[in-house]
Amino acid sequence: MTEDPLGLLVRFLRFPTISTQTDHAEDLHQCAGWLANLLQSMGLHAEVHPTAGHPVVLARTPHDPAKRTILIYGHYDVQPPEPLDLWETPPFEPSLRNNRIYARGATDNKGQILAHVLGVRETLARTGATPVNIIFLIEGEEEIGSPSLEAFLLARRDELACDVICISDNGMAADFYPTLSYAMRGIAALEVRVKGPCVDLHSGVFGGAVMNPATAAARLVASLHDADGCVMIPGFYDAVLPLTDWERVAAEACPVTDADILAQSGAPALFGEPGYSAVERIGARPTAEVNGIGGGYQGEGTKTVLPSHAFIKLTFRLVPAMEPEKILDLAEAHLRAHCPPGVTIEIERGHSGMPYFSDPMSADGLAAQRAIERVFGAKPCLSREGGSIPILTTFKEILGADSLMLALASPDCAAHSPNENFPIRNFHAGIALNQALLEELAAVPREGIHGYRGDVPDLTAASRLA
Repeated sequence: MTEDPLGLLVRFLRFPTISTQTDHAEDLHQCAGWLANLLQSMGLHAEVHPTAGHPVVLARTPHDPAKRTILIYGHYDVQPPEPLDLWETPPFEPSLRNNRIYARGATDNKGQILAHVLGVRETLARTGATPVNIIFLIEGEEEIGSPSLEAFLLARRDELACDVICISDNGMAADFYPTLSYAMRGIAALEVRVKGPCVDLHSGVFGGAVMNPATAAARLVASLHDADGCVMIPGFYDAVLPLTDWERVAAEACPVTDADILAQSGAPALFGEPGYSAVERIGARPTAEVNGIGGGYQGEGTKTVLPSHAFIKLTFRLVPAMEPEKILDLAEAHLRAHCPPGVTIEIERGHSGMPYFSDPMSADGLAAQRAIERVFGAKPCLSREGGSIPILTTFKEILGADSLMLALASPDCAAHSPNENFPIRNFHAGIALNQALLEELAAVPREGIHGYRGDVPDLTAASRLA
């Protein structure tokens, strides 16, 4: 007897697949094996492939050269569940309440990827074959930056050749609101260490005679933006492409308003570049953000010292066609040019990832929109997301395929937080969406999958994203 979808999801969620914690390595191996067995039981050829880290599960339907090939990507690893005392029920003991399933990984990404797996299972049970060739690639290291996946893709480039990639690891614009994301921001990080005297100094004895590193750090941070929040690094906006007319219409049609974003933030007021809505600023404009700043005495009361050093942690969110290394070069030059006299700075670069853009008006993008409308009964919101998924660009560079990002996550799913959850109706909608999507993608002619519309920016030369 075939196990029901919700029962399978409960079993999937019980694996404590915390990829960042080495004592859960065996749990990840056990979960990968469980997934491979499930896919094998559906009639797919499935294997667990070891990597330098956690294994990759690879499964495929029998290849038919007359059909298009669709790669469906997801991950079975999850974030750590701490703080445990904030969970209403244990994070790896799935609980059903309020028409949702609560567990770590419920949305990110076990519920979403299992919906695709079970969509294929239902298609095979109904028709005996899928309308396209299917490849499932489900990894166990997404939550730690997918360190093993690029090498895996390079080693199996021919085996993983596909026409398009489908991913559900992103959020809906509003509760159960159909959403197709077509762009993600990239990221570039650096840390600045501001060094002054060799030790903390008495602020009465030395204050006014030497530069205070904490003050210097504050001056460096202040140099990054003007009064309106525009980034003041020379050349920062040079590669930024303007929003097209259809993108501004799409942003205006988004069900999330500026008032909604203000309410979600809990801030007293919105702030940012003039001339853009909050939705446009989040998805389509680059930023320079201070993620951390410190130096000197942090304890209770007063300690009259002039600190020996201070630090600043910065990240830059980037839009197509900006390149992380170039932005870090510009940022480093700006910080060195604005370093006050009397201190020195050391700059250490952190992680980075390219931005991503996939034309939602391409033949595949339109097919995805039709599938979403079939399931949800309404045209999808076309969304640029403010976050970063660097693996999208890796897929594009190695496999030469674009990614369709079909959201199933509710805005209040609490991914990465206590009481993570996945609405049951989203889960069942995801199963139906997979079936509709495969049918729509099967009808796309091969020669129609790569062209851009005239009013969609061609990013090929500018950023290697398309």
